[in-house]
Amino acid sequence: MFHFFKKANTVKELDRIIAELNINMQNNYKDAAQEGLRELEEKFSELTAQGALSEKQTAAYTSILDDYKTKLKSYSHKAQKPYW
Repeated sequence: MFHFFKKANTVKELDRIIAELNINMQNNYKDAAQEGLRELEEKFSELTAQGALSEKQTAAYTSILDDYKTKLKSYSHKAQKPYW
């Protein structure tokens, strides 16, 4: 019974990180968004190594993680050109 709650909490943790990442991207907080991506990668790797995610969840979060990696590839203040 408690095992079910543990799995539900792991998914909630990943969803919390993704929600925070989306907020940072919407507010143009580039450094915070990059940090969120690193946190998402670390947490996903940790949960995958523990076997805490089902195959379906692993596939879904792998796709989400790949999408964010593509979106945030050149998403930094260093790539921003000044307009003045």
